Amino acid sequence: MNIYDISEKAGVSIATVSRVLNGNTNVSEKTRQKVLDVMEKYGYTPNVFARGLGLNTMKTIGLLCTDSSNIFQAKAISYIEQQLHESGYDSILCCSGYELENKKKCMNLLLNKKVDAIILISSHFVYGTREENQYIIDAGAQVPVMILNGEVDAPNVYGVLTDDAACVYKAVAKLAEDGAKRILHFYHSNSYSGKKKMEGYRKGIQEYQLENDEKLLHYYEASLQDIPKMADYLLELWNDGVKFDGIITSDDELALGAVKFAKLAGLKIPEDLEVIGYSNSMLATCGVLELTSVDIRLEKLCQHLIGSLLRVFEGEEIPQQAYFTGELIERETTKK
Repeated sequence: MNIYDISEKAGVSIATVSRVLNGNTNVSEKTRQKVLDVMEKYGYTPNVFARGLGLNTMKTIGLLCTDSSNIFQAKAISYIEQQLHESGYDSILCCSGYELENKKKCMNLLLNKKVDAIILISSHFVYGTREENQYIIDAGAQVPVMILNGEVDAPNVYGVLTDDAACVYKAVAKLAEDGAKRILHFYHSNSYSGKKKMEGYRKGIQEYQLENDEKLLHYYEASLQDIPKMADYLLELWNDGVKFDGIITSDDELALGAVKFAKLAGLKIPEDLEVIGYSNSMLATCGVLELTSVDIRLEKLCQHLIGSLLRVFEGEEIPQQAYFTGELIERETTKK
């Protein structure tokens, strides 16, 4: 028995069940009693929504990431924990790695800790099929699930996202307007976010009638922490005859590798080669050349995510997805 079942048997929405369990006054006494009667009849004891029923809440949120050494995830964890603490909540962090089975284990671990909600800090948790996403759907039957930069169409599961497709499209447009003809898409992930970035790249290439060459799509599997290795990878590609006058990367780390490659290949930036990074992380301004990069407004995403979660706790109905538009921050690796 979960909140889906309570909702169905009481003939009310999940949001109404949440309001009742949170003691929200925006529910009629008749509806409130109907929900409570169903709960009593089926022996349902909520573990986290029960603020208004005098039951204990842990005041703790479960955070699930795939890799805490990843700059994006590490920064997001910092922003989210700060927002939670300011709102009176503690957090439990679990790093799952990238294997689906480990993600499921970590999800169950957090649920067994009786957390009030779970926040997934990466689009890597979202898969292409409902079967693969079932572990998220099942968790949403117990607690609110918030996904940073991903979405799953299921009750009690909410996504707060950057419009990655639009961001990469803008990056292609910038390089096309600067005169680039062959733009390399250098990426590190096939996650939900990664696929959206690819959509934006393909759309930009098509609409600006640039060279549509599959050899300009390169998935980099190795660690993002080895910048020289990225440069060597691109140099080998270049020496094999794959030429390009622009590079759009999925991460700022890859963009740094592209800058190092240009030096090895004797190319001037931005005259011979323009480079655009992604995330506008601290890496964007720490090199000899400051990177042009897409600012995904991570802090704002995290603030909105926590604000939305608190509204869910209050029994408010909120949109399942909230999209934010990133901004291209132009610096020294693109033409003025």
